[in-house]
Amino acid sequence: MSMLTPPGMGGQYKITGDKYPRMRRNRGRRRIVLAVVASVAALGLIGWGTLQLIDVFTGNGDNASAASRAADCTASPSPSATPVKAVPKPGQITVNVLNATPRSGLAKSTADELKKRGFKVGEVGNATKAYDKKVKSTGILLGAKTAADTALPVLGTQLPGAQLKTDGRTKPAEVDLILGTAFKALTKKEDADKALTTLAKPAPTPSETKQSC
Repeated sequence: MSMLTPPGMGGQYKITGDKYPRMRRNRGRRRIVLAVVASVAALGLIGWGTLQLIDVFTGNGDNASAASRAADCTASPSPSATPVKAVPKPGQITVNVLNATPRSGLAKSTADELKKRGFKVGEVGNATKAYDKKVKSTGILLGAKTAADTALPVLGTQLPGAQLKTDGRTKPAEVDLILGTAFKALTKKEDADKALTTLAKPAPTPSETKQSC
């Protein structure tokens, strides 16, 4: 074998002149690499598909979608009437008109005007010692605790700015109007009628509701 014969050729090739035999690359290694890559990709697809099937059968996918839709739903205001107790009519209320000022005849003239406006009139006279000459405002509306959102607000439409107070009496339809030093006259009848209408039919107030999705 010649010294120029490549090792491993076993003398099969003999180099002559300036030409050399070409060595072929090993294709087996390339096939192995491609097979490994294809196997990894196949395993990945199988794993992803398995997870999707688990989500379908367990309902996790639906829950996630529902949670996403719920997050997108925002609260929006919708009108709803505020529940209130039935407002009594003036004819269902008895008013005791009491004068806590030094001016004489004030209780009687005020009682006469209230009677014209449909109220029942009870006692007419001077205020008790607890209030006589001690009320600096236009007046005090005094009644039972149960009258705080019924009879007292109705009477309050006739004298805006009067102070509302409650005591231990048990008759919610009987209230006192104690006239104070700043009192001049009842509010105008047309204004009082408008206030009564508003009190009987309160405007709806917005409340939070969920939007439908």
